[in-house]
Amino acid sequence: MSIPQALPTAHEPWTLRRDAAARPVPTMPPMTHRYRVSWLNARGEVEDFVRMGPGTPLFVRSFAALVRGALLATPDGPVAVEDAYPGMKIVTRRGPKTLLWVGGHTVVPRASGTPLYRLPADAMGLGRPSPDLVLGPGARLVGGVPAQHARVGRAQALLPVSTLADGQSVIEIAPVSAVPCFHLGFRAHQTFTVNGIEIESVHPGALGPEIGDDLRRYYLGMFPHVERPEDFGVLAMRRLPDRPLGAVAP
Repeated sequence: MSIPQALPTAHEPWTLRRDAAARPVPTMPPMTHRYRVSWLNARGEVEDFVRMGPGTPLFVRSFAALVRGALLATPDGPVAVEDAYPGMKIVTRRGPKTLLWVGGHTVVPRASGTPLYRLPADAMGLGRPSPDLVLGPGARLVGGVPAQHARVGRAQALLPVSTLADGQSVIEIAPVSAVPCFHLGFRAHQTFTVNGIEIESVHPGALGPEIGDDLRRYYLGMFPHVERPEDFGVLAMRRLPDRPLGAVAP
């Protein structure tokens, strides 16, 4: 009886068996950007920290949607975004909701991939915005969708501000000095009004396997009020992709 050989003989070539399903392991990007976080803990106390993180779109857009001076609607009247704090009430489409998380990031001149967007007063209709509004790259606005986008129809959707830039109603600008930017988080995904323009709260969308487990855990660590990606809740409405849309109905 012959015994099968487990190893190749001296006359057979050695080969390395490769797993066809194997994929490169994602590596952590360099931590080059500074992010500020304030949140409301389970005891109702406000805590905060400053932490370095990568300058990837996932991180920057989660912290840079509203520029200093943007006015939030609250039950007690308008409040500048830089004065917002966890625990206060913000008026949303679903009524006043408790603010749980405030993220901050300073956009610096010549920063790659971080333009700002200026909306002149009344650019999208009377009082929309009022007064002028400047938004960061992470802002998504509630708006009607052009008829040619039949997949979505004319229902309202969340439109990335970058896709609306037309040089008139939405003007892309490059900051000439450091500009503080912010984003807001609630127990669920919300839309709320800023200077008369309705935008969305922070939500990472799908955190797919391509970003890697380490980066996913690090990202979630920026949001102490959540434990899992599912804790951000379902999207309040459909999002449209980051590509030009043409004219958008108010």
